[in-house]
Amino acid sequence: MGSFSIWHWLVVLLIVVLVFGTKKLKNIGQDLGGAVKGFKDGMKEGGTPPAAEEAPKVEAAKADPAKATTIDVDAKPKA
Repeated sequence: MGSFSIWHWLVVLLIVVLVFGTKKLKNIGQDLGGAVKGFKDGMKEGGTPPAAEEAPKVEAAKADPAKATTIDVDAKPKA
């Protein structure tokens, strides 16, 4: 009683096709496939680790401290 047989799944699939129609299911499949492809492409573009991108900036700052970008902030006490 705990698991469904193949016949149960076929009946469920038939009901889903009758309710939504094949055209709508095809569009949903295309949208889902496009989203997965876009996600994979986005993951490939961000392949360089952040530490590798910041390393040249740190080395340049050590070589010439005048070229280093610093932010000078004055702290104000709370009133």
